[in-house]
Amino acid sequence: MPLSFDFPGRDAHRRLEVEFNCLVVAGWTGRDAHAVEHHIHELEAIGVPRPSAVPLFYRVAASQLSQADAVQVVGDGTSGEAEPFLFFHAGEYFVSLSSDHTDRTLEAHSVALSKQICPKPVARNAWRLADVQDHWDDLVLRSWIEEAGEFRLYQEGTLAALRDPADLLARYGASNPPPAEGFAMSCGTLGAIGGVRPSSRFRMELLDARLDRRITHAYRCTALPVIA
Repeated sequence: MPLSFDFPGRDAHRRLEVEFNCLVVAGWTGRDAHAVEHHIHELEAIGVPRPSAVPLFYRVAASQLSQADAVQVVGDGTSGEAEPFLFFHAGEYFVSLSSDHTDRTLEAHSVALSKQICPKPVARNAWRLADVQDHWDDLVLRSWIEEAGEFRLYQEGTLAALRDPADLLARYGASNPPPAEGFAMSCGTLGAIGGVRPSSRFRMELLDARLDRRITHAYRCTALPVIA
């Protein structure tokens, strides 16, 4: 099933219909080695093993992508992570916003499986990568989680903290076929304020202050029972 994205054209907003067939979740994509190490320690604290390489590219089923306002997960130990979402369509790259929603309980056993088991929420708006390439580092990524009945800031920072798309695509392409129609990459995330923890409601945004616009998305999780 294709996903739909509104994006600003030269004269008016247009809509893209994209059928995704390849989803890559890039992990450990920070430019600052100390910040990456901090995030590794942050996850080690909840039992997640160290990555075998930095950065690391996980393949996840493209069918896990969802633009729904509500998703279903197994158990109450999952949480989101806001990430720039890069995709290739009609011969060019576009940028949107996604959440690498992850099962934190399963993550201690297998990072790859913890990512595969959860839906990957995606926003409904996109920008041309070419329109933000020259100020990519200035884009601001934020997320909020609901705790004790209110939303609290969970992540915040500029994309200068993450490797830029050209770097990630070059590293991925060194051992994989070149991206084609329907390719998507979730480009990494920022550290969690107060530590990684579960939440049933998640909000996120990608802010482009230079062009005075933002991409936003929010979703809630319904926890299915864990049956032994």
